[in-house]
Formats: sequence, C-alpha cells, structure tokens
Amino acid sequence: MDKLTKYKQIVQKVIHEIAQMTPSDDFSETQIIIDDERGHYLLFSVGWSEKRREYAPFVHIDVLPNNKVYLQHDGTDLKIALWLSDKGISKQDIVLAFHAPHHRAFIPEFAID
Repeated sequence: MDKLTKYKQIVQKVIHEIAQMTPSDDFSETQIIIDDERGHYLLFSVGWSEKRREYAPFVHIDVLPNNKVYLQHDGTDLKIALWLSDKGISKQDIVLAFHAPHHRAFIPEFAID
C-alpha cells in the first residue's frame, strides 16, 4: 500500500473514532464530512440549542498528494497530531497548519510544510 492511501485510511479511522466520542444529541448533530478523492476530512457540529445556532468545525485534516497530512484545525483536547503519529503517520509528514509557517520552525519534530 502506498503512503498516501495509508495516510488517508489512518486519518479516516481517527475521524470516525473522534466522532464516536462526540455523538449527536437532541440539540446538535456530529457530522463526518469526507472527500477521500481530494483528501479532506472534517468533523462538524450542526444544530440549535434553544436560541443559539451551533455550526462549528472541530476537526479538519487534509491529506495532500505530496504525502503530507495538514492538521488544519484541532478544536479538541485530544492532541490529534500525536494521535496520528501513534497510528503510523510520521511526524515529519504532519504539518501543524493551524500555526503560521514561521512558527512551525519552533516545533521541529513536525513538518514545516
């Protein structure tokens, strides 16, 4: 199995595992949004709580053709980058994209770009 396919499978599995931890309830729905062809993986919370609208991405990960995994947003306390690494994605292939590129250099165990 090539690296790109392996990374997409790992990311998809992690997205599903996180979704199981944050199930839908009477007020909001946890939505898994997967575009495997283009390598986009998101978890969204959508709904209403009384008069307040819930529309929020809480995980966004992209797997690009260059075999890099871009963690665009981690709105959890799960440390998803480390979780991805534990599942088999090299830290040197994980980009903490929620940090500005010039700040990524200060986290040398992860990829800058």
